[in-house]
Amino acid sequence: MLTAYGCAGRALQVAGSDQALWIDLFQPTSEEVALLAELGVDVPSLAEMEEIELSNRLYRDEGVEVLTVVLTGETAVGNQVAAPVAFILTSDRLVSVRHHQPRPFVTYPGRAGQSSAGIDAPERVFLGLAQEIVARLADLPEGVGRVLDDTTRQVFAGDAGRDPDALQATLRQVGLQGEAIGRIRLALLTLERALSFFDSGDRGAAVAGLVAGLLRDIEALSEHSDYLSSRIGLSVDATLGMITLVQNSTVRIFSVLAVLFLPPTLVASIYGMNFAVMPELAQPWGYPAALALMLVSAVGCYLVFKWKKWL
Repeated sequence: MLTAYGCAGRALQVAGSDQALWIDLFQPTSEEVALLAELGVDVPSLAEMEEIELSNRLYRDEGVEVLTVVLTGETAVGNQVAAPVAFILTSDRLVSVRHHQPRPFVTYPGRAGQSSAGIDAPERVFLGLAQEIVARLADLPEGVGRVLDDTTRQVFAGDAGRDPDALQATLRQVGLQGEAIGRIRLALLTLERALSFFDSGDRGAAVAGLVAGLLRDIEALSEHSDYLSSRIGLSVDATLGMITLVQNSTVRIFSVLAVLFLPPTLVASIYGMNFAVMPELAQPWGYPAALALMLVSAVGCYLVFKWKKWL
């Protein structure tokens, strides 16, 4: 899908492709790729965008800059992924190529006029979109932090800390937050590289100041992401520790039961021997005496365990 935007005062409005300042390509078709080729823009394929070599992600070619970053977003079925997005900067326009749906591409056109970067040039549109992306990346760790607060509270307080099913659900939830932080950190890393490469050209003091501000924000978000990663590690360790304690409690119960029944089993084994001379077997009180002895031995073991504080 191709969406073209032109500058109308202090706002971005849908315009024709040949007059557009920004062209956004979402899962481009062959016809749309051919249209961009007529405008002098070579649209990279998804395989080319996924190349991991830095020279394939950030380069200049005959006055055209190609900046490929990895951004968080949703697939067509609603799954969260981190996938590449290519920004192609020419002297006339900015072209973005993507195959998933990062939220800033939906929100930025309506808020472009509020950006400090402005929208009077392709590079300004790119910086405004980068500001929107950084703002979105700042919101995501806050959501992760709130989830970690809830899961930590469940693990350390209440009956959930002793419920195996609740602990398993908590561990799964914490793992999902770890995956989210991983996607955020990857997006911050690739965006920082792209902005540093973008700033290596002669852009002027105003643009350099905007890039410097974005890089400071990215550095702060990276530090916050590292902090959340450490919290995720603590939450995983605490949850696994609680699961181990619950399992140990269950095993301890079975161990104690086995020990409590060991003396009565010994008594029953003795009176199950087939010796000719066992005086108690001929007495009318022999059977209840054996039962009483088994009961006393079990109660005695229980009292000893309580005295030793093993229970």
